[in-house]
Amino acid sequence: MKNYSIYGLPEKVIFCKKCTISNQRPSSVVEFKNITGKQKKGINIGKDGICDSCKYNDTKGKIDWKKREQLLRNFLKKFRKNNGEYDCIVPSSGGKDSSFTAHVLKNKYKMNPLAVTWAPNMWTSIGKKNFENLSKIGGIDSLLYTPNGVVHRYLTQQAFLNLGHPFQPFIHGQKIIGPKIAAKYNIKLIIYGENQAEYGNNIKDNKSYLMNNNFFSIDSEKDIERLSIGGLKIKEILKKKKFKLNDLTSYLPLKKSTIEKKKLQMIYLGFFEKWDPQECFYYSCDNTGFRPADERSEGTYSKYTEIDDKIVPMHFYTTFIKFGIGRATYDSAQEIRNKKITREEGVRLVRKFDGEFPSNYFDEFLEYIDISKSNFFEVIDGLRSPHLWKREKKNWILKYQVQNF
Repeated sequence: MKNYSIYGLPEKVIFCKKCTISNQRPSSVVEFKNITGKQKKGINIGKDGICDSCKYNDTKGKIDWKKREQLLRNFLKKFRKNNGEYDCIVPSSGGKDSSFTAHVLKNKYKMNPLAVTWAPNMWTSIGKKNFENLSKIGGIDSLLYTPNGVVHRYLTQQAFLNLGHPFQPFIHGQKIIGPKIAAKYNIKLIIYGENQAEYGNNIKDNKSYLMNNNFFSIDSEKDIERLSIGGLKIKEILKKKKFKLNDLTSYLPLKKSTIEKKKLQMIYLGFFEKWDPQECFYYSCDNTGFRPADERSEGTYSKYTEIDDKIVPMHFYTTFIKFGIGRATYDSAQEIRNKKITREEGVRLVRKFDGEFPSNYFDEFLEYIDISKSNFFEVIDGLRSPHLWKREKKNWILKYQVQNF
């Protein structure tokens, strides 16, 4: 089999010397486009063998966080309301990070946030409990938005079949629902947690607390049919299924003119608060009733990250198949950077858990997206890039694995 990358990623695999990530991590998340193709580039690992994420994390120790905190206080004065209305939106999954964000904004910065949750594909029992605890124990007003279930299941199915990314419609919805609800409630500020640039997206994005509005907006209604989700253009979806455009309202971005007219601003709390996922977990346990799962998540060693949706393990399994990067790699890389574990420990954990098949909810997943087991594995094997995988008899072997230097 010819050695080439089907995702436009570097054909030479390089692992960071400080963490466990490789240059196969796509450098950005393109929500409206097919993941395959030229638009994807891997994370930058410099000549010194260190990834941009590790380099940025090192600079966080030099930031004057007290100064950043005061900067946020001054910024929030422009949006704070004293008439009982909500003054900011926190897009929330009910997880540790959004729980931390909402609680800190309310109690430390004296804002009146509304947590807005795009419903998971399939709730886990602990996910539903943590979602409820954010209000019951954390004292945060919360709004649950549940999209059209028929449409969402179809888009999830298509996202898996076309992109190998069953979580794409959920990620899209979770990000876009904040500004859409803000526009309806006359709330001008939407506050997200950390910037994904901390983990490998364009490192230059860490220099600003403002989010790029391009993700949330289109120029005009004429652009709608050209948008894609689940690997299909909107016009293809309408043609294939008996859906009307109104059925897809939840997934359609705001017009730029609406964002400008409503004066919406989307920011990252992580620019002002030193972000550490494990510390967010401890804080949320103490203040919002957040609880970890009873057992570790499949594909990794942790019990408290992204535990609300039964599709999450399958999402990380597909990233392992496509990029050779699984859930344990993502978890260990950030914990190494935050000095929770050593690189040596991270390497052992990755080699033990990365790529573990997510069997717990497998049958429910197949039923949810309405495909057969044989069809599932046919899709999975079609996602394997020849520069990463080789076939030995009946087994697929990952060519490159992280190791200690």
